[in-house]
This record gives sequence, structure tokens and C-alpha cells, in this order.
Amino acid sequence: MTDENRVMEFLGRVVADNAAAFAGVSTSLGVRLGLYRAMSGAGPLTSDELASRTGLVERYTREWLAAQVAGAYVLHDPETDTYVLPDEHAAVLADASVPTYVGGGFTMLKSLYGAEEELANAYRYGGGVSWQEYGPELAEGVAAFFRPGYEAVLVQEWLPAMEGVEAKLRRGASVADVGCGFGHSTVLMAKAFPQSRFRGFDFHEPSVEAARKLAEQAGVGDRVTFEVAAANDFPGGDYDLVTFFDCLHDLGDPGAALQHAEKVLADGGSCLVVEPNVSAEPGENINPIGRSFASTSAVLCLPAAMAQGGPHALGNHPGQEALAAIADGVGLHTWRLAVETPTNRIYDVKR
Repeated sequence: MTDENRVMEFLGRVVADNAAAFAGVSTSLGVRLGLYRAMSGAGPLTSDELASRTGLVERYTREWLAAQVAGAYVLHDPETDTYVLPDEHAAVLADASVPTYVGGGFTMLKSLYGAEEELANAYRYGGGVSWQEYGPELAEGVAAFFRPGYEAVLVQEWLPAMEGVEAKLRRGASVADVGCGFGHSTVLMAKAFPQSRFRGFDFHEPSVEAARKLAEQAGVGDRVTFEVAAANDFPGGDYDLVTFFDCLHDLGDPGAALQHAEKVLADGGSCLVVEPNVSAEPGENINPIGRSFASTSAVLCLPAAMAQGGPHALGNHPGQEALAAIADGVGLHTWRLAVETPTNRIYDVKR
């Protein structure tokens, strides 16, 4: 017999999720159009003042503000008819340089929702959905989503946790950043370790072009290069460090990528593998971070891997044991958890 109280409780939760899904588009617009940035630190603003600051149409700006107030993202003073983005909220939505920024996650929504028909066909008939089918906003959103975290902990915590790696980088090492995307991870390492040389590889040509521009803007173009290449055949050899930032699980054949990494590693070289901090047991992911990653896996990570037709389709929560077994099978026998954050697990992998 149906428990009506439980029905109503669950209904409330789903209605809240539905409201958040609709609101996500407005949040994405706020990020893309610079509305949050314009409000950050500005104090109380009228809709006219915000429209003037952003060059947007006032009527739309006023409607956007109403949606933001309804979600308690923005505060409204009815006496003065002004709106404020609290500093604490700006740290999450306006400032891409801080680790609490999550705006990039919302700008991915257009690509994910836009691929719904392709995803439905993949669910019905098999196959997958390649990155190119999601549209250019996906790569942009992914880069924006991961960048704040990398800036906060990559050089400060992750690399020092790798056995012997930081010392090599300070002396001068050779590094391959596989699946580099827009190059944020590559450039961060290059800026921190001027004696080392870095090569970024990605199969997505627009991302590689964006990474080259980033390196030039950062002033590290003399010792950083970016090339279009697959994870299982990128050029070069004798690398002291090969990195896989949040990309290994997206590959149809992660074993081939790790096997190639093992082949091109210098003696004593290491692989840094960054993966989501989620569990292979679905019931252990009933929390906001776990839900976010599991939901993304169902509409992006798994379909992208399936599109490659490889022997694996891991999703983004296969678990450490599954990844370590694949690595062990290709000659990378040491798989150690070096450090973890609320969102990521960082592995130190060696022969």
C-alpha cells in the first residue's frame, strides 16, 4: 500500500529538483553574460544600473533578477528596489579565480540538454555520443569547471604528494599532459616549474588551439607546446611525468592509454591520475557531489567512452580497484592514493 506521506515527501524533492533544473539556465546566462561579475562587490544595484553595467536590455535584466531572488542567489530590498549579490555568493558564482567557483558547471548545461536526442538513441540502440556531438560549449564549460580546483591544489598539494615528482620538476623534468583540454593544468605546472618542459595532448583541435593561446598569454610558450594527439599514441618519450586530469575514465580504452604511458615513461617516471572522488557503489553517492558526478557520467562520460568503441566503458565512478587492475595489466603495477579532496582522488602510478 502506498504511503501518502512518503509520496508527498518525494514529490517535494522532485519539484525542488525540477525548479533547480529550470533555474540552471538562468544561472548559466548569468555566468555567460557577466551578470554575476557585474554585481560582485558593487553593492545595491537597480535593474537599470545592472543593465547599464552589462550592456543588456533592462527588461530582461529585471526578469533575470527576479529569478535570482526566487532562488535566494540575489537579495532584494523592496523599499529601494535594489538588488545585491552577497560577497559569499560572488565567491561561488562570480570569481573564477577562487576554488569555490562553480559557474563553469552551469555553462555545460546547453551542450548536455542539447544532446538529449543523441543520448536517447544511444540508450535505445547502443553506441555513444562523441564530444564533438555535444557542441563547443561543452569543452568551454568543462575547462571553466575544473580550472578553479586545479589552481587551488595542483601545485600546492597534488604534485607534492607524488613521490619524488616535485623535486624532479624543480630540477628540470619532461612532462606529458594527456587530455589537456584548454591547457589550464599544463600552464599551471609550467608557471610553477620554469626549469621543466611540458607537452599537452588532446584529440580535440579547438581545445588545443585555446591551450596554445593560453600558454602565450601566460608567457610560457617557450617551454610549453600543445598538439592534437590521441591518448594511446601521443609522441615523445622519456617523460618523467605523464598526467591524466579527469580524463582517463572518458576513454573507450584507458588500458591502451596507460600502456602507452608506461612505454614512454623514463626510468623512475610516474603517472599522475586524477579521478572523481565518488564510489563504485551507487548507494554511497547519495550526496550532492556524488549525485553531480553520477548524473554527469550518465549523460557525458559513459556516452563519450561508448562512442570510441573500446573494450571499456567505465563511467566516472568505476572505483580505484577497477582502474588499478587495468593499470596493472599493462605494466603499471604500483597504484597509490596520493591525496584526495572532496571532489577528486589523486593517484601516484608507477611501473
